[in-house]
Amino acid sequence: MSVPALTRDRRALPRPAARGTRPRRRRTDWRKVGAFVLLTGPMVIGLGIFKYLAIGWSFLLSFNKARGTLTPGHWVGFDNYTFLLQDEAFRSSLTTIAGFTLFIVPVTFVLALALAVGVNSVMRGKAYFRTAFLLPAAVSYVAAALIWKMCLFNGLPSGVANAIGALLGMEVQPWLSGTDPPLYWIVIVTLRLWLQLGLYMVLFLAGLQSIPPHLYEAAALDGAGRRQTFRHITFPLLRPTSAAILMLILINAFQAFDEFFNLFNTGQAGNASAPVRPPLVYLYDSALGDQNYGVGSAGAFILTAIIVAVTLLQGRVVGFGRRN
Repeated sequence: MSVPALTRDRRALPRPAARGTRPRRRRTDWRKVGAFVLLTGPMVIGLGIFKYLAIGWSFLLSFNKARGTLTPGHWVGFDNYTFLLQDEAFRSSLTTIAGFTLFIVPVTFVLALALAVGVNSVMRGKAYFRTAFLLPAAVSYVAAALIWKMCLFNGLPSGVANAIGALLGMEVQPWLSGTDPPLYWIVIVTLRLWLQLGLYMVLFLAGLQSIPPHLYEAAALDGAGRRQTFRHITFPLLRPTSAAILMLILINAFQAFDEFFNLFNTGQAGNASAPVRPPLVYLYDSALGDQNYGVGSAGAFILTAIIVAVTLLQGRVVGFGRRN
């Protein structure tokens, strides 16, 4: 290389900054800042007013005797919390939702995983089955509850469930009344499964499709069967997906409201004649039926604390967030 060429190359190199001088700061593009504020500002303001401010105000009301008003009045401390923990109806609602959660969580998890494995093994029509199972997740809980209540399990001989039972030699059953055995649990469980199975199946299906195919090919060469492949390859690699889905099912189970309210309630607050009431229905009746907003707010935070505690415990047991 000639000397002039070498000189030009050296001139093209960036010169080191002199000692004692600070690097130049980039100028702020105020147009981009303004666009960011304009786009995110309404959402942040809405969240602040209608969510976080409302949560803080509700927390303040839980320590006040707020009956018939949303304004904090007489400070009562933890009396609202003590009243709820001593109230037989509220404790019964916690027992109801605990039993419902213990049953619906494993059933939903197992059925969703089984459906995902079955759909994933289909060679043709996989998109059709995925869409068909996912469609119920887009249906409103209120609309589905009314269909179950007025068409499928209406307690009349013309109802779908009783018509099928008549073909099998069964008598007409009042599905939604407090009978012994409590047949209304069949209505609640089938409604919840129909609404949620498709969503969790799609989530499991996404996890299954992320597993490298060469692992199954190697297992097939080693002579492993379907059960061995699922036990040693599929299920271990689905652990992050399984932990997340289990957490979602658990939280949704504790937040059950629409199906209980629309199946057993006549549409007016304060109806305590329903055979079962989860905590959210109890708090709805207390806050709107009795207009006791202090007790309703305290119950909401008790339920929130239970959900957080159970979710953290479940995440620790199943190893949510751990690496494979």
